[in-house]
Formats: sequence, C-alpha cells, structure tokens
Amino acid sequence: MRADIMEKIVSLSDGEHIPELQQYLSSLTDDQLTTVVTNSALKGKDIGAMVKSIFKGSPPSAPEGASRRLLLYQHCIPLCESGDLQTEVASDIIGLLMLETHNLPGPSLAQLASLFVDAIKLGKMGSGKSLELFPTVLTALAATEALSYGKGELSGEEYKKQLINSLCSSRWDPQCVIHLTTMFRDVPLAPEELQFLVEKVLRMFLKLDLQEIPPLVYQLLLLAAKGCKKQVLEGIISYFKEQDLRQKEEQKDGESMEVEVQSIPQDQLRHVEGTAILHIVFAVRLDQELGREFLKSVKGSQGELCPFSIALLLSVARIQRYEEQLFDFLKGAITKGFKDEHLQQGSKFLQDLLPQRCSLAQMILDTVKNSVFGWDHVTQGLVQLGFILMDAFGPKAGPFGKTATEGVNATAKTPTQQACRLGGHILLEGFKMHEPIRGEILEQVLNRLVTKTASPVTHFIDLLSDIVVSAPMILLESSSKVTETFDHLSYLPLATVQGLLKAVQPLLKVSMSMKDALILVLRKAMFSSQLDGRKSAVTGFLLLLKNFRVLGSMASSQASQAISSSQVQVDVHSRYNSAANEAFCLEILSSLRRCLGQQADVRLMLYEGFHDVLRRNSQLASSIMQTLLSQVRRYYEPEQDLLPPVKLELCIGAQGDQVFLQEPLAHLLSCTVHCLLWYQGMRRSARPNAGGSDDDDDEEEGGFQDELQSILESITRRMIKCELEDFELDKSAEFSLSSVGVKNSIYAVLVMGVYEVLIEYNFTKANYSKSLFEELLELFSRYNKLSEILKEKSGKGKSSKSPRSLLSMGFVSTLLTALFRDSAQSREEALLVLRSSGDFLRYAVSVALQKITQLEETGHTDGPDGQNTDKTFHHLCDITSVLMWRYTNIPCAVEDAGKKEKRCSVSLLCLEGLLRIFSTGQQRYPARVAQLLSAIDLSVEEGSDHEPGNASVTEKTAFYIRQFQFVQMITWTVKICKETSFEDIAFSKGLLSLLFSLHVLYKSPVSLLWELCQDIHSQLGDIDQDLEVEKQSHFAIVNMKTASPTTLLVLSQVGKVLDEVDWLITKKKGQLVPDRLSSGDATQAAGQQDPVEKALTLQLGTLLTALNELVQTALPSGVCTNTLLGELSRTYTILTTLVKYYIQLCSGQQGLLPARVEKLVKLSGSHLTPQCYSFITYVQSGELAGGGADDKKKKKKEGEATATASAKLLRETKAIPNLIYSIEQYEKYLITLSKKSKVNLMQYMKLSTSRDFRINAATLEAALQEHDNSQQTIASQEPEQSQEPKKKRKKQ
Repeated sequence: MRADIMEKIVSLSDGEHIPELQQYLSSLTDDQLTTVVTNSALKGKDIGAMVKSIFKGSPPSAPEGASRRLLLYQHCIPLCESGDLQTEVASDIIGLLMLETHNLPGPSLAQLASLFVDAIKLGKMGSGKSLELFPTVLTALAATEALSYGKGELSGEEYKKQLINSLCSSRWDPQCVIHLTTMFRDVPLAPEELQFLVEKVLRMFLKLDLQEIPPLVYQLLLLAAKGCKKQVLEGIISYFKEQDLRQKEEQKDGESMEVEVQSIPQDQLRHVEGTAILHIVFAVRLDQELGREFLKSVKGSQGELCPFSIALLLSVARIQRYEEQLFDFLKGAITKGFKDEHLQQGSKFLQDLLPQRCSLAQMILDTVKNSVFGWDHVTQGLVQLGFILMDAFGPKAGPFGKTATEGVNATAKTPTQQACRLGGHILLEGFKMHEPIRGEILEQVLNRLVTKTASPVTHFIDLLSDIVVSAPMILLESSSKVTETFDHLSYLPLATVQGLLKAVQPLLKVSMSMKDALILVLRKAMFSSQLDGRKSAVTGFLLLLKNFRVLGSMASSQASQAISSSQVQVDVHSRYNSAANEAFCLEILSSLRRCLGQQADVRLMLYEGFHDVLRRNSQLASSIMQTLLSQVRRYYEPEQDLLPPVKLELCIGAQGDQVFLQEPLAHLLSCTVHCLLWYQGMRRSARPNAGGSDDDDDEEEGGFQDELQSILESITRRMIKCELEDFELDKSAEFSLSSVGVKNSIYAVLVMGVYEVLIEYNFTKANYSKSLFEELLELFSRYNKLSEILKEKSGKGKSSKSPRSLLSMGFVSTLLTALFRDSAQSREEALLVLRSSGDFLRYAVSVALQKITQLEETGHTDGPDGQNTDKTFHHLCDITSVLMWRYTNIPCAVEDAGKKEKRCSVSLLCLEGLLRIFSTGQQRYPARVAQLLSAIDLSVEEGSDHEPGNASVTEKTAFYIRQFQFVQMITWTVKICKETSFEDIAFSKGLLSLLFSLHVLYKSPVSLLWELCQDIHSQLGDIDQDLEVEKQSHFAIVNMKTASPTTLLVLSQVGKVLDEVDWLITKKKGQLVPDRLSSGDATQAAGQQDPVEKALTLQLGTLLTALNELVQTALPSGVCTNTLLGELSRTYTILTTLVKYYIQLCSGQQGLLPARVEKLVKLSGSHLTPQCYSFITYVQSGELAGGGADDKKKKKKEGEATATASAKLLRETKAIPNLIYSIEQYEKYLITLSKKSKVNLMQYMKLSTSRDFRINAATLEAALQEHDNSQQTIASQEPEQSQEPKKKRKKQ
C-alpha cells in the first residue's frame, strides 16, 4: 500500500501532472505521507525523487502547500538525526531540503528554527547531520521582513538574533558541541553574536572528554576566521593551562597519599595538547591575521605563560615570519623573569607583598619534559631556544684567567648567568629525551667549541661534560663528530682543550678508535710551532696517563677522586687490558720526556701534572721518579763543598737582549718532593701486606728513593749556609727592567721557591724534632730576607704583589693547625721554636690568604690536589677552624703591645682570611656552606680533639645561623649605629651599608631612611640660615664628618626603594589590560584599595617625608646636591607613573580615588614641591657649604672663585631643568586625574617662581655694591680680570 502511494507520487511527478499530484497529495493524511517518506528513506530507494515530487506538488504560495512543505521538513530533520538512515541517504535528503528552504514563508521558517533550537536544547542532535540545514534556515529567516513575536513584530534579522541568544544561553549536550561549532561557521553572525557564541563554546570545553578537544579546537579555529581570534586563542590556552595545573595537583596528591588519583591521564592529556598545538600552528600558517593576534596576545600576557603556551610559541616560531619576534620575546621574558625573581629575593617587602609564582624557567623545563609525548614540532624550537640563551647570555671575554675555571657555573647568581644555565638545562634534557635532535645538539656544541676562540666557552664545555656523563653510550654513536673536533685541538685556546678533553675522557675508556685518534692528534701537537699547541699536547697526555690504569695500580678512594667528570671506574675493555695500558702509558711518558727540553711553560704543566698521574697510576712511579731524578741532576751541584747547591745559570736562557726563564727549578723540586713523599707514604702503607716478595723491586726503586733523599738533604744543608751574595742577590743588586735586573728577579723568585719547597719537605720529615725545626727556621729567615729585598726594590707599583707561594694547600692547613691549635705535650717544645717567630706566623697566615684568594678567583689552587674539589674543601674547613680560633682566642691588644713595625697583625690577616673564606664558600661551594660553617663551631672541636663536626653539628649550625643569628645581627648593627659615633668615614659607610643590606631582608627600609634624613638635617643645618633645626639624633653614627657620605648612601637606598615601587606599578599596569578587566573588577579595585596599591602608596608617602627633610638640608655642593636633584626627579617621574595608573583605572567608569592617594598628592604638593623649589634656589644662589658662621667665613675666603666654580657646575649639570620638567609633568597628569576621578587634586599644588625670570631687589643691590668695591680695588688689573674666570674653569 505504502509502496503504491510512493510509486504514484513519483510517477505523477515524472509525468508532469502537477494538478493531479497536488490533488493526490491533498488526499493523503499527514501520517500516511510521513510513513511513506520514512519507509522510502529506510530502504534508501528513490527517496530523492520522492522528496522532489512532494515539493513539486506543494506550491509554497498556497497555504496547504506551505504547511505540507513544513511537515516534510519537520519530519525529515529528526529522521536524519535518528541514525537509522545510511549516511548518503541522509545527506541527499538534507541537500534537497536546503535547496527549497528559501521558498518557505516566514512563519514556517520561524517554526523550523524553533524546532532546531528545541532539539539542540533537549540534546537530540546526536549525529549533527541535519544541523547542516540550520544555517540555511537562519539565513532565509534573516532575509524575511517581519515576523510576529510575542504580541508584536520583529524583523527577520532581529528574530535570528533572539534565536541565537536563546540557543547560546541554553544547556548544550556535550555530544553536539562540535556539530554546533561546525554549523555556526556557515551562519552569518554579527560581532557581538560571535563573541557570545565563542564564550559559550569555550565554556563547554570543560564538559567534553579529552579526546573530543582537538576536533573542537580545529572547528573553533575555523570559526575564528569570522573574528574573535584573540578570544579563541586565549580560551584554548587557558583551558590547557587549567588542565595542566589539575593534572599536577593530582600527581602531587597521588605521591603524598601513595594512591593513584587520576581523572586526567597524563599521556592522554599530552597527546591531546600536541594535536591542539598542530591545529593552531596549521591555522596560523594559513591565516596571517590569526598569527598577528597570537603575537599580540602573547606579548600582552607576559606573566601568564604556561608550559602549553610555551610549547605553542616554540611551534609557531618554526614559521619563518614569526621566528625572530617570538624568540626575542621569549628571551626577554626569561631575563625579565629572572630579574623579577632577583628583585624579589633581595627585598622582604616584595616577598611579603607578592606570592611566589611558578618561574618561567621551571615552565620551560616542564615543556621539555612534556615534549617526550611525541611533540616533535616543539623539540626543534627548544633546541633553538637553548642555543639562543647560551649564545646571548654566556660568559663574556673578561680579565685573563677568569674563563677556564672549574666549577665556574656552580652558582648562577645574576639573571644573565641564570638564563645561560637554563639554556644548558634545556639542551641537556632535550638530548636525554629525544633521539632525533641528539646529533644536532652535539654538532652545534662542538662547532661552538671550535669556532668561538675569542670568547669563553666554559658553558658549552659544562654542557658537553653533562651530556657525556648522562649518556656515554649514545655519544659513541656520534664518535666521528668528536674525533673531527680533535683535529682542531692544536689551534684552540689551552683552557678549551683542557675542558674538552676532561669532558670526553669517559668516552676514551670505551672507544678505542676515539682514543687512537686523540693520540695521533696529540703527537702532532707535540711538534706544533705554537706554544699553546704543545701545551695542549701535554694536557692531553697527562689526562690519558691519569685515566688509563696499569694493572696493580692502587685503587684507593683518593686515587679515584681526581677526575670528577668520570663515573666510569671500571677497566673492562673488550680488546683492551691493563697490560696494554702499561705499554701505552710508558709510550706516552717517553713522548712527555721530550717536553723537558721545551719552554718553561710546557715544563711547568708537566711538573704540575705528574703528582696527579702518580696518585692515579701508582705503577708508573718508577718511570716518573726516574724522569724527575734525571732532570734534578741537571741542576744539582754534586760537589758538597760548593755553594749554592743548584746551578741557577742553567735555569735561564737569553735571546738577543731578552732574558727569560728556561727551567722552573722550584716547581721541578716541588713536584719531586711531593711525588717522593707520596711514594714513601704509599710504600709504607703497602709494606705490611706485601711480605718479602718485593725485594728486587725494593732494590731497584730504593736507588732513586735514596738518591733523591740525599740530594734534598744536601740542598737543605747547603741552602742554610748560603748567603744572598752566593746567588748574586745582595742588597746592592738591581731589579730594574734591564736584562741584568730581569735575570736577578728570576733568580730571586727561583731561590725563594726552592726555600719554600725545602720548608715543606723538612717540616714533613722533621717529625716534630726541635733541632730540625731550628734548621727550618733558618731556611725561612733566608727566604724572608730575600723577600724583603724584593719588596723593597720592586718599587711602590709592585710592592703588594709577591710571587705565588709553592707551599701546597694541604701543607698550609697542617702547618697552621700545628702552629695555633696543636696542644700535644710531646710536640710543644719543638713547636715553640716556630711559634716564637712572629714573621713565620705572619708568613704562614699570609700564604693561607693567598691560597684562599686563588681558590676564590679560579676555583682551584696550585700544587698537588689543587684541582681536587673535595680535598681542597676539606683543607679549607681546617684552615677556617684554625683562623677563627686564632682570631677569637688571642686579643689584638696583646699583639699590638709587642709590635714594632708597621705591618698587618696576625689577627687582622686571620680576619681577612675568614672574610675571603666565606665569600669563597658562597661562590664555589654554595651547597656546602653549612659544612663550612660547622668548622667554626670551636666548642665542639675543643672537646673532641679535632674530630670533624658530624651531621647534627652541621644542621645545628645552619639552623642557628639562619634563624637566630640573622635577627641578632640586625639588632647588633642597629645598636652600634644608634649608640656609637665614629670619625672614620670608610668604617661608617661600611657599617651603614651592612645595616641597609640586612634591613631590606628583614623589612622595608623607608622608616630607617626617614630617621637618617632627620639626623642629616639636624647635623648639617637648614638651607634657611636663620632657621634653627631641632637637634635630634636617632643614629649617633651620623655626625658632622659622616653626614655627607651618609647622604649619598641614603640616596642610593632611596633609588632602590624607587626601583621596587616602579616595578610594582608596572606589574599593576600589566594587570590592567582593558579587555581583561571587567568594569565590576575595576570599580572594586578603585573603591577598596588592593594590598599592593596600599603598600606602594605608603612606601612613597614615607619616602616623600624623608626627602622633604633632605631637601631642606644645607648639603655641600657637588655630588650630594646633584644626586639629590637626580633622585627627586626620579621620585616625581614615579609619582607621574602612579598617577597615570590611576587615570587608566578611573577611565571608563567612575571609580573612587583611594583616600591614601589623595593624601600622597597632598604631601607632594603642599610639602615637597615648594621645598624643592627653595632647594633649587639654594643651589643656584651659591650657598653651597653648611649654614651659620662657618659659611660666612668660607664665603669671604673663597670669594669670587666659589661663584665661578658653582656657575660652571650649573652650566654642566642638567639636574635642575630635569627636576622642574618632572614636577611639571606630574602636575600635568594630576589635572587629567582630577577630571577623571572628579576629585580636585590641584588644590594642593602651589605654582612656584623658581622657573620664572625673577629679580630679587635686595640680592641685586648687594651684588652691585660688591661689584663697585672690587672695581675700585683692582682697577689697574682690568686685562687680567677678564682672563681670571678662564683659569678657574680649568682648575675645576
């Protein structure tokens, strides 16, 4: 039956029998018609023909036809949504309905639109197929002229607006969000409709499953082609930011509760984010306008970056036209982030005011971690960013010797250093996580090592070292790149070579080919014409000797600590064993022996390296000791009766009239002594286990041992007998820059070095024997005599610079402990010999000071174990303990009583040493400061006879210093400054600087500054000489002598407070982006002042009061007045910035101006500004010294000269016009703020005459009178008078 109906309808339509068709359709009931349509659609047969036929037989002009058409629409739409039809069938039906929509009358369209809206509200748009029709309906609806709506009428356009409004205000089923977003792309929307819609879609994000987000992002970006681009981008970013934070919180909760709480699986979230980023980047590529909006949005939201937005930035940065801008922005944001952190850390005021936010650096490192989830489009940007940061903020070429220091990056203190270190972290983490970028990172690092020869590359060496340690096996895959770099070794700076070889050293142990390549390069370098090339060869060979252990070498803990970068301690090699190592090491040694005939610098490197080699590779002892012995024999005088015992003439060379050092004899002896002492110690410790099997070895090795001992004893004996004349170095010797003078200087340094080496050797061998200590003192007296002559002859320029001591750090530590802390009864008599010599005590402490200074500057010291961080730190702790004990237990008064010469006392040297130690500790060992401080806890050490402080002591000391001593320190400093008056300007400045630096970490210093300003005013008097200043003294440290220097310190502190206030205002301005701040927020912000605004208003208020005191003070001319004028200009500039901020806040809505701001304006206008103008007049009038009688006397004495000088000063300075300009700008913006806030702020402002042309009658008359008198006195000297001011100007 139904099939018949369908066939009849189609056949009538095909035969063009339209009237019959209309009639037949009229005869069918609605149910029959809909049933036929449904069946036809389900079978998928002839449905198109069927729908066309119904349209043909239902003319839209006839009411019956129109209602039948509407019926067809109303039936087909849910039918297509039901999901029962095949997709093609549903598409055909919707396509046909679309074609006829424009023929529907207005009321039908309205009904149809309501049908859609209701279906959406009820969540019946599951498949979203029929939604394709909705835009056509809405477009047709908007074209109709009038529609009844409620009791009245609306135009089609207005009706459409009402529908969209109703739709966006209703609840959407999460399933149909994507379909609706897709559908709205085809609907013509007004800007406000689009904004309403975008807000709705963004709100729906939170209700969707994660995997539905990427397609929705895609549709939303397509929709953004109509507008609201910024809103869409910011909405997507803030959604992912929120998800990241939730995921992080859940992870944290999961870790603390040890249960898995995961509503958002991390990997799924990351993959969704990755896809969303790809969609956005694709859209930005196609739509330049979207790219521009993205840039604007990113730059506007500096403080709101998150790992997702950073990843997005880096992906968009791969598009060439945005690359430079985005990397510049990121670079700026990173340094700004570090600077802000830096500022906050240095001020308790800012820390209390603002919460600590997640740092941008941490977010970038989070982005690196997240990128492991297949974000290949982000990794390239990360690599680029890492290298940009390292290149831009790496260490710059500075003073010589500052570049290749170990542990130079231990603490990154400045924002630029932190940015550079962040770059290194990004690259290191990227290298570990992503295989595809490893090759590129390694290649770029190595390229920079080779090409950047003019600037330091320590940061790249550190990065390479970290890469090697973290992934040595991965690096072996790129070993060819490393071996290519080796080819450039002989052309690279020595520091770079040392760093590079140390970094790749673990690889040499596991890669035979790399090691062979290196040896080839080093052998070539050994014969390089460049001195640096040969030094590089020695460095490389020594490193190899240290790290390729020969079978039987002692594997003690001390031996394994020399190279910190290596975690590889196992000598397991596939084709490589200890026997091969031995042959290889002996071969290297023979190569190194050739260096003993080269320049002094090359030999020096060898001598400094041999001891470390010996300790790491004890089986090479015999060869090394024989080498040293044969070298010592060359310069040793075997005839026992001859003096001196060393042949100094062989140690120097000459070329033309140039004399130079050929053999660093003292270093040779030092190396020999340390190797011998170490070797003897090792033999002693090995002997109990060895039994009697080593006799042959003993005979063979005992030969060099005995011979070296007898040589050293002979040298000691004869050096004690030597007079300075034996070295041609008596008091008459010259030390000028002539060849003779240079030769004498070299001799003197060599002889002093030899004496020092002998002092160390003999102290170690003496075993606390009194007679041997007396000999040691003899050696010292010879050394001291020569040292005094050298100081005297060097002249004033170099007098402070003594040659670097050859005593080792370990020996200095032992010696100081013995001299000051050793209370053993058995040693007392012997030690008394040394303790009785004041010069020797001073020498011991000054050498310690020299070692500490070297450690602070370069990160290591000379001598054995100087490069070993742990040992050096251990010695440093011992030295700290001794110096602290010496300084606290022996009063300076005792020393001063017996002091004849004008020299630094031992106590002062100890104090300077301690100061250096603490700064070294902070700079070089930041993580171990607590351990260093525990060395000071003398009470513990007293009771336990030098046992090292245990962990509880360390913790106790660290806690003690942090909590108790800080407050105690401030209280103590304030007490001294308040109660004591010092005449010494430098000391007062130091104490006040300490007070300020402690105070800012405790609370804001403005009230302190105010009190100091009152004291300065009280001491120096008022600019109005007739005014008596009330005498008050908060701080006794401020007196007539120290008032001016204190003024400068106070002003520099004012500058810092202004920096903080300026920073806070800028921060508040950044939160005032117009389209982010709703009017409600703004009203509230203006009505109830927020804590930041309140705090900065109070800061400025107290500061203005303090400056008000200074501005009335009769400050001395020059620096004080100029600095004050400068700070006043700056204060007004910042007041102007604050006023501009409130203008911005009040514009748009009538916000109330906080009462505090009004008070601040009143304070500036009625108090400070008039005083500023008086101060300008005071400076200009030339009353530049203190007030009162002194001033008048001074004026009489100086007369015209002062006036001329001050005139010149005024011509040169721009401070006064700048200040006047700042005040006027401030007043200009106050007028604007008065209008905006409806508060009359100008009532507090008084116009001044200071900038007007003014004639003061009384002053003019006095000046004319004075001029007449001077004319009469020197009438005859008129020509000279015209030239006098010029002369004065020159002096000035």
